[in-house]
Amino acid sequence: MKKINYVEKLSTVGCIGLLLSACSTTPNKAPVVERGPVPVSTEVVPVSPVAKPVIKAPENAKGSYVVKRGDTLYRIALDHGQSYSDLVAWNNLKNPNDIKVDQVLRVVPPDAVGTGTQGVQTIALSSNSGVEVKPLTANSSLNKNAPKGDKKTYSESALAELQKPEIAGTVVSKGDAVVPAKPMDKPAEKPSVDVDVVDWMWPTDGKVIAGFDEAKNKGLDLSGKMGQDILAAGAGKVMYVGSGIRGYGNLVIIKHSPTLLSAYAHSKTILVKDGQTIAKGQKIAEMGNSDSDSVKLHFEIRLQGKPVDPMKYLPPR
Repeated sequence: MKKINYVEKLSTVGCIGLLLSACSTTPNKAPVVERGPVPVSTEVVPVSPVAKPVIKAPENAKGSYVVKRGDTLYRIALDHGQSYSDLVAWNNLKNPNDIKVDQVLRVVPPDAVGTGTQGVQTIALSSNSGVEVKPLTANSSLNKNAPKGDKKTYSESALAELQKPEIAGTVVSKGDAVVPAKPMDKPAEKPSVDVDVVDWMWPTDGKVIAGFDEAKNKGLDLSGKMGQDILAAGAGKVMYVGSGIRGYGNLVIIKHSPTLLSAYAHSKTILVKDGQTIAKGQKIAEMGNSDSDSVKLHFEIRLQGKPVDPMKYLPPR
């Protein structure tokens, strides 16, 4: 039997002891940190409201006018060459004397807005869109009116025909000869008539004491005597009689054409009424000084409501 060395036995026992001590040692634990719930701020931050866009009344819209401070319906009618009663009707005004600043008024007839669209069809694809469809005309470049290619048997006569210069108009072929058709007669053109041609005359005798100045004087001032005759400067229809326009006194306005009118201010007596048809040279009023510091006639000619120099229209004298 083999004897165990005493030294080996001690070393073996030591190793076993070290292993046992290592297994029984309590391992180090990682530190544990207790976390509470994340604090939530209860402060309410006000949100700034979104500014609403400011909607302004349309300016210079086609066929409309935005009322300004100090305007009267009479003045608006004069400045646009329209009748006071027409503005009342077109805008359904229950109280013509109560118009508001920024109110939008129609200053042209309802059927005069949007003209010039004949021959155009609008097909609504949706509530927010539209497509213009223009019908093709005989002169449209999209129409193919050219003759189709024609195959011919080769011959000297056919070659000579192709080399001839083109003849304007439709051609009628007779054998190998080409006979030009007679051109279509053009419809007789109607002579153009200028509806704004007015046979003007001076509205009264008297000197011009103040000429036209677009900024200061919108017409001519003519001197005269109290009660002197005032005559219609042209044939037309009375579209206003009254004293409702500040600075004009007793006023008569005559419409001579769709775009031309004349005005006669500061009268003593008015002898015509609204809607009356007037002949050139007819006595319409008597000279006075209503809303004026002197006896005179203030005479205006307006084109589409805009004052123009009467000297360019009146005959020389």
